Order: sequence, then C-alpha cells, then structure tokens
Amino acid sequence: MTGFKDFVLRGNLIELAVAFIMAAAFTEVVMATVNLVMGLVGLAGGVPDFSDYTPRGLPLGAFLTALVTFLVLSAVVYFLIVLPYAKARAHLFRSDAEPVVVPEDVALLTEIRDLLQHRQP
Repeated sequence: MTGFKDFVLRGNLIELAVAFIMAAAFTEVVMATVNLVMGLVGLAGGVPDFSDYTPRGLPLGAFLTALVTFLVLSAVVYFLIVLPYAKARAHLFRSDAEPVVVPEDVALLTEIRDLLQHRQP
C-alpha cells in the first residue's frame, strides 16, 4: 500500500495531471481561434471548407482544408503561445549573474594587446 500511496502522491504525477487538464481546456481556446481565422479565410475566399473541391474525382479539397487548418493552427500556437512565452521567459528569468563568455579569438587578441602594452616604456 505504501508504494501505491507514494506513486499517487508523487509530485510529478500531480503536475502531469494538472498539465493534461490545462492542455485539454486550452485546446478549446486554440480551436476557437483557428475556427475564427478559418471563418475569416472563408469570408475572403468564399468558404473555409474546400472539401467539395474534387478535380477529376480526386479529393484534393479535403487535403487543402487539412493543410490550411494545420498552417493556421501552427501560426496560432506560435504567435499566441510560443513567442509570448519565450519573450516573457527571457525577460523574467534572465540572470545578470551569468558569466559573460568571451569568444576565444577575442580573448587571444586581448591577451596580445595586454602583452604589447607591457612591452612599451
């Protein structure tokens, strides 16, 4: 019984469950945004669903709809989630105590400069 209790109460399991629930809820927001953008595509081009387009009997329209939906979904995720998160993370979690890494060529040139300065009277 102790092993089961440790498994259930372990922090990683709880964090994973919370992440799963949040992802499921956030899916609705992302899909609503994609539907909004696809509706705008529909206003610009007539209909946002190209499934009826079948040149020579090939179901090309379903592929086009899936492709446009994928591109819109990717853009929504990148511009509304990934990019703002990366900017916030860089702003909030930057550390001024991080050591400055000097490239090897610059360090060598600095050493040569210092040696030349010591040689001159």
